[in-house]
Amino acid sequence: MISYQNNNKAPMRINDIVPVQAKDNHVVFYLEIRRSMISSESLGLYILFPLLVLIGLAFMILTLYFHFNITKPIQVLNKRLKNVNIRGLTSFLSITRKDEIGELYNHFNEMEERLHLAQKEQIDMIAAIAHDLKTPLTSINGFVELLVMQKDLSENERQEYYELILKKSKHIGELINDFSAFTKNELELETMDMKAVEAARLFENIATEYEAELSGLGYELFWKHSFKPSQFMMMNEHMIGRVFGNLFSNAVRYGNQGNLTIYLSGFVQGSSVYFQVEDNGQGVPEKDMSSLFLKFFTVDKSRQTQNGGTGLGLASCKSIIERHGGEISAFHSPYGGLGIRFSVPLQHD
Repeated sequence: MISYQNNNKAPMRINDIVPVQAKDNHVVFYLEIRRSMISSESLGLYILFPLLVLIGLAFMILTLYFHFNITKPIQVLNKRLKNVNIRGLTSFLSITRKDEIGELYNHFNEMEERLHLAQKEQIDMIAAIAHDLKTPLTSINGFVELLVMQKDLSENERQEYYELILKKSKHIGELINDFSAFTKNELELETMDMKAVEAARLFENIATEYEAELSGLGYELFWKHSFKPSQFMMMNEHMIGRVFGNLFSNAVRYGNQGNLTIYLSGFVQGSSVYFQVEDNGQGVPEKDMSSLFLKFFTVDKSRQTQNGGTGLGLASCKSIIERHGGEISAFHSPYGGLGIRFSVPLQHD
C-alpha cells in the first residue's frame, strides 16, 4: 500500500516518490511534496504595474484634454486680448462650443464689436459736429466778405446781410447748446438716482402737460392707458420726462402736417411698462427706420436746416431708456406717421 502524507493546505506538486523503509513485507513510500506558491511581494508587483500603467494613460488623456479644450483656447483668447485694435476689426473669434469657454469667446466678440462701434461713433460725432458748425460759419464768412468788399451796397442790403449773419450765429449757438446738453445728459446718466414711480400717475401727468402745450400750438393730443394703481417702475422721472419731451418735439418739428395729431398710449405687457407716441405726420422711409437712434442722424438734411435740430434727440432717448434697462424702437404708425415705442421694467413686489 502506498500512503501519501500531506499536512499543508497550500497547492502541492509531487516531485518524486522516495522509498523510505520496508516493514512487515510492506514497502512504505513517501511522496516529496513541494509548495508551489507565488510570494506576496511578486503578487503585489504584478497587480501594481498594470495599475500604474492605467493611471499614466489616464493622466496623459486628461493632460491632452485640458490642453486642447481649456489651455489652448484661453491662450488664443489671451493673445487676441493683447492685440485688440479699436481702429479696425479684423475678424471675430470663431468657436462652436456651447460651454463656458464658448460663452467667453462670444462675450469677447461682443465686447470687441462694442469697442469698434464706440470708436466709429466718436469719429462720426466729430465729423458731424465739424459739418454742422462749418455750414453756418461758411455762410457768415461769405456775408462778411460781401459787406467788406462791396462798398456800394444799399442800406437795405446791408441790413439783410446783418440779419442773415445774426440768424446763422444763433444757429451755431443752438448747435453748441445741443452738443453740450447731450454731453451733460450722458454724464448725468452715470450717477442718476432712481425711485419707484406709479405708471398711471406718470402717464397722466405727461398727458395733461403736453395736451395743454400742443393745444396752444394748434395741435391735438389723444391719450389712453390701461395701467393699474398698483403698477410701479424704478426710474429717474426727470430723465424719462426728457424722453417724452424729445418725442413730442420731434413730432411737432418733423411732422409737417397742418392738422397734426399726436397719440399717446400706455400699457403693461409681460414684465415691462410700454409707452407709445405716434402721429399722423409724413413719417419716415423704411430704409431710415433702423438709423433713427444713431447720433447726428437726420432723415433729410434740408429738413434739419429748416426745422433745426442736430440729430441727437432720439440718440439721447436711446441712452436714457437703455440706462433704465428698457428698449426703444420705431415703427410705421397706423395713423400714417411715425411711431416710437419704449419700455421700462415693471417693478415686482
